Amino acid sequence: MSRQTDAKCRLCRREGVPLFLKGNRCLTGKCAVKRRENAPGQHSWRKGRRSAYGDRLREKQKLKRYYGLVDEQFRRMFGLAERQKGNTGENLIVLLERRLDNVVFATGFALSRPHARQLIRHGHFTVNGRKVDIPSALVKAGDEVSPADKDRAKKLVADAIEQTRSRQVPSWLEISHDPPKARVVQLPRREDLRNIEVNELFVVEVMKR
Repeated sequence: MSRQTDAKCRLCRREGVPLFLKGNRCLTGKCAVKRRENAPGQHSWRKGRRSAYGDRLREKQKLKRYYGLVDEQFRRMFGLAERQKGNTGENLIVLLERRLDNVVFATGFALSRPHARQLIRHGHFTVNGRKVDIPSALVKAGDEVSPADKDRAKKLVADAIEQTRSRQVPSWLEISHDPPKARVVQLPRREDLRNIEVNELFVVEVMKR
């Protein structure tokens, strides 16, 4: 099973934006201060100007790390987006947003996307009443995501909700806290995801090289 093992703050500093790899902590305290400084590395201030390819690569790396994917997973999602009708870059972002781990994070049922993946793999969530332990599973319009009917799952989700009450829920999702449940009102569109500051055209260009 592939996973990211790099220091999380280092990844945020490299991209210069909060990737929410530590949840809401990415917006406060030491994380926010460090991100305003130079990129990681002892002599980062000496690094020269990036090439056109370097700009495109950074956008691809930013998007990949934002959703916590490794290269193989990202290439697989790009291939799926490429086979769909419409704009490939927009298709890719929408597919990434529809991942179950992202839905669990976006609804506040987990503190971060890595935390969401852990909860899903341990069987703590169901989709339409059926246990799903695959974080990359794609939700569809009308799907309902809720904690599994066991005390451990309910407690973990309740603790996460308590810490993420200030998190803004995307417009394409509808949540209730008693009992905890999220419903996919409609599939997300690119205009619904303005918080994802990435140039998808650059991502497509570098993936097609």
